[in-house]
Formats: sequence, structure tokens, C-alpha cells
Amino acid sequence: MPCSDRRFFASASVRRSAFACLLALIFTSCSGGSSANGAPAGSAGGAGSGAGSGTGTGTGTGSTASATDVLTYHNDIARTGQYLAETTLTPANVNAAHFGKVAFLSTDGKVDAQPLYVSNEPVNGATHNVVYVVTEHASLYAFDADSNAVLWQRSLLGSGESTSDNRGCTQITPEIGITSTPVIDRSRGAHGVLYAVAMSKDASGNYHQRLHALDLSTGAEVLGGPTDISATFPGNGANSTNGITSFDPKQYAERQALTLINGNVYLAWTSHCDQGAYGGWVMAYSADTLAQTSVLNVTPNGSEGSIWMSGAGMASDSTSLYLLDANGTFDTTLTSSGLPSHGDYGNTFLKLAISPKLAVSDYFAPFDTVTQSNQDVDLGSGGALVLPDLVDANGKTRHLAVGAGKANKIYVVDRDAMGRFNSTRNAIWQEIDGQLGGGVFGMPAYFANVVYYGAVGDNLKAFPIASARLAATPGSKSPETFAYPGATPSISANGTQNAIVWAAENGSVGALHAFNASNLSQELYNSNQSGARDTFGAGNKFITPMIAHGHVYVGATNGVAVFGLLQ
Repeated sequence: MPCSDRRFFASASVRRSAFACLLALIFTSCSGGSSANGAPAGSAGGAGSGAGSGTGTGTGTGSTASATDVLTYHNDIARTGQYLAETTLTPANVNAAHFGKVAFLSTDGKVDAQPLYVSNEPVNGATHNVVYVVTEHASLYAFDADSNAVLWQRSLLGSGESTSDNRGCTQITPEIGITSTPVIDRSRGAHGVLYAVAMSKDASGNYHQRLHALDLSTGAEVLGGPTDISATFPGNGANSTNGITSFDPKQYAERQALTLINGNVYLAWTSHCDQGAYGGWVMAYSADTLAQTSVLNVTPNGSEGSIWMSGAGMASDSTSLYLLDANGTFDTTLTSSGLPSHGDYGNTFLKLAISPKLAVSDYFAPFDTVTQSNQDVDLGSGGALVLPDLVDANGKTRHLAVGAGKANKIYVVDRDAMGRFNSTRNAIWQEIDGQLGGGVFGMPAYFANVVYYGAVGDNLKAFPIASARLAATPGSKSPETFAYPGATPSISANGTQNAIVWAAENGSVGALHAFNASNLSQELYNSNQSGARDTFGAGNKFITPMIAHGHVYVGATNGVAVFGLLQ
């Protein structure tokens, strides 16, 4: 487990809008499903079509997703962080004279999860653009995105229950309710469904983890939910009896964001503050019935190896899941096919098959993976990013993914042959050393053939891609650095135009920063440059800015700060 919390058509503008809508429609129609994960992963102007964002066909009467929606963590299942339908915010008007904090959405607890956005949702007899916010007090809010009024609020606690205490651990504190970013499917149910995991504690001192399915219009529980989360898996590792490992709800937290693909909601679990015996659990639940459909323990005969990723969600190309596993048992003795002999994959870059059930289909482990785990410099603090199809110098199309953790290295893997384990070298597509100033406690973003990284204590850096390889050195970087936990950048653009990189800064006084995506040395705005006008209190650790419909939303310790053009 990372231990990471303890460390640190007339006018040009109309033409651009029309192009952005057309681009979004093209990508959505190519997604292979109901497009229930929002904006596509394809590059705006980059090589290749990108990974699809489809999630399978819904069974209800809910509405179809819009290109302006943000329905999952970092915008799409590839986790690119691109919002390509932004027609209001541009590098010309995002400045202190015209842009700033326009509202604050107050909540009953910390907002550790990324807010989500749904357009044209029927609520209380009228159509609204809605921002959905979850809190560590186990509450779900629906805010009107235009008036900022609360449309409804629901508690996800059971009768007589409270949020989970932190049990003396400060990783998630002072209470644990809803930590991970939910996921939305607009095609299911009568009005669309939001899936969320909440943790609670009952009057007898028992801990619960539950998967909820909530109607987007009313917040009512649907699809027979909630369902209590439990699991077993064959193995003799942590928390096992007679060859069976068991999932203990008090021992885990759902930190990483939920993933929805092809009719299943995928969950993955981190340990609670490195306390006790734990393993690395991934689970699948039916998006229609909330019945568990598959379970995998990635360290079944060892220990640790949890899935944390600083709040990032498992990435996907619609056929597999990709994640960075935290420090834990790795079997250096391999089978004839190069897989760990006992099925233990601690500190690895994992590819999981999702059909017919969850299973490891490929992986990459650094040559010094055991040493990294022992020194707690594992991969697990970072999130994986699936890149769009890229053409290499020989004209061959490559399917790549990128990730980085605490070791200050960027690993680029070929999703068709990830490299597995070699005790003397890292046999992967590309490795970039010495360019990150610290560990990565979050994930990168992608736009127009550039990957953006914000490591701990480092500048935000842009790595252009050419011939399916990241540049060996950054093409540009931000003027300032970002203290722990660094920054997870997000991108807004109108198709291929007016791209802005957004990043939230942690600290006793938090901040939102905006940079020109084509040159990070040009800071367009930060929320602390106009005195107290745009401040929103203390920063919150693993915050990913969410952009939607002319506004930027930043999770805080007691709500969500909303930024937009000043009136």
C-alpha cells in the first residue's frame, strides 16, 4: 500500500462550436456502446481515433449522453482528462480581469471525489443542468449548474448508521463516507443512474461497504440497491482460511474512481492505512441488478498489493482494464508463460481481462520491483492513462498506455505486449527517467499528442508525442511547482481550439491554476492573484478539476468552488 497520504457558421466562434459538436458526435458514435462515460478519449487533432468510451447498451428508458456531459472520472474511460466541448472558456478570457470564483457549493463534508455533470436532466418537473457532488459525510448532492441551488440531497447511510471513523488513520479523515468518484449511466433506469460506493458503521460497531444505484432525477435508490459488498477468492494469502481469502469491509477503502464498461461497474480497493492484513481486490457488479459478477485478488497468496492510485480510476480501452498496483508480494519465480508462479502481482502495471471474468491477461513489473516495494517507492500512487492509437516510425500502429508512481519514472507500455518481468531490465516500449522532480500521486492528462504530468514538488510538464514515443524531455513546463501531492491536470478545449490545462494546488490556501496548453510557461490565471476574491480555503489533496459548460469545479474541504467568467 502506498503509505502516500503520510508523505508528503457565420462567425469563427460559431464555426468552432459547430466543429466541436461534430467532433464529439463522431467520437460518441464510434464508442461501441451507449456512450455512458461522457467525452471520448480520442485526441483532438492527435494521431489515431482514441479509445472508445462505450459502456454497453442500457436497459432502461433514461436519456442519451450529451457531448457536454462529464459522467466519469477524468472524462472518459481512457482517463485522458479531455473536455472537448468547451465553447466559453478560452485563453483570451481566462484571466483575472474576466474570470474568477463565481460560486461555492456548500456541502456537509469533504469533497474528495471529482464532481460530475449532466445536461438537460428532468428534476422536479423542469429540465436542469446538474452538478453531482458526493462527500465524506456520505451525502450526494444535485446542484443546479446554472443557479447553484440545491435540487436535492440524499444520505447514503443505512438506518442508525454513521460514517466510518478513521480508526486513528489520517489518510482519509476525519470521517469516511464516499471517497471515490462515482460513475453515471444516462441510459439506465427511468432517468439515468449514478453508481457510488459508501462506507459506514452501524450501532454494533460493524463496518459496511455498499454499492448504491441512484436515480439522477430524484436521488432515490433504484435497481434493488444498495448492495452490501463482500467477496472471497482462492488463496492462502492475507486474511485467508482453508485456502480462501476474504474481503473485510473495515480493512479497505474505495479510493479509486468507479469504472463502468459493457454493463458492469468495476470497483478496486486500497487498504485502510496499511493496518492489518490486506490484499489487492478488484470486483465487478452488474449495472442492471447490482449483483456481483466477478472477483479477483491480485495478491491471493501474498499480502498487500492494493489498488489506490490517489483517486484515479482504472483506465480502459473498452476490452480490458489497466491499473497501477501498489507495493506488495510479487512472485519473481515465473511460469513458462512469464506469469508470477503464485498469482501475486504486487507493484505492477496490470492489464485485466473483463470477459468472461476478471483475470490478469498481461502485466509489466520493474526489474527491481521487490526492492521498490520494500522501500515503498511503488507504482501504486499513480494512475494509468490509455493513449489513442499511435503510429510509430515504421508505420505500425501502437496501442500504448502510460503510468508513473513514486519512483520518478514514466513507463510507457505496449498494451499488446506489456513487457512482464525481467530481473535485469525493463523490457517495455519506453521509459523516461530523470524528468519528473518527484513521485506521482495522481495521473497525467492527454490532449493533441501531448501528455501532461504534475509530480510532487515539480513543475507541471508537457511531453509531446512523436512516432508513438514521448519526448525524452518536456516541451514546456509551468513557472511554479506543486507541493504534495502534485497535481492531476485536466484539459478544456473547443474541439482542437482554445485548449487550457487546469490544475489544483493543495496547501493551507488552495488554488486553481490555468495554463496555455500549447505552452505551459504561460500561466493564464490562478485563484490567488486577486487577493481574497477567488480564494476557497484550504486545498484538498487528490483533487481533479472538472470543467463543464463554461465553469471549472474544484473540490474543497467543505464544498466545491465554482469558477467561470465574471459578470
